[in-house]
Amino acid sequence: MAAQNSAGIQTLLDAERDAQKIVQKDRTKRVKDARSEAQKEIEDYRKQKDDEFKSFENEHTSGNKKAEEDADKETEGKLKEIKEIGSKSGQKVVDDLLNAVVNPKPVPPTNG
Repeated sequence: MAAQNSAGIQTLLDAERDAQKIVQKDRTKRVKDARSEAQKEIEDYRKQKDDEFKSFENEHTSGNKKAEEDADKETEGKLKEIKEIGSKSGQKVVDDLLNAVVNPKPVPPTNG
């Protein structure tokens, strides 16, 4: 009877070890599945945020391009205006400068 009890206990211990192996294998599989699912969610979230950023960037960059174009037009207009003024009175300015350098007329300083 003692041998039969010992064999029964041994069978129960073997069954418990087998059950622990099955449980451990299932836990490992669940952890791997959870990691895979989390990685997929992370990639989906990253893609969503990248798309949102690109959309935001395109929306705000186009406004900057228009501002740059407007500034370029304004700059071109001012440059044209300056060149016209230079062509009209440039020679007079050069003559006045040369005259001031060649014919100096010193003036005493006044304290005041």
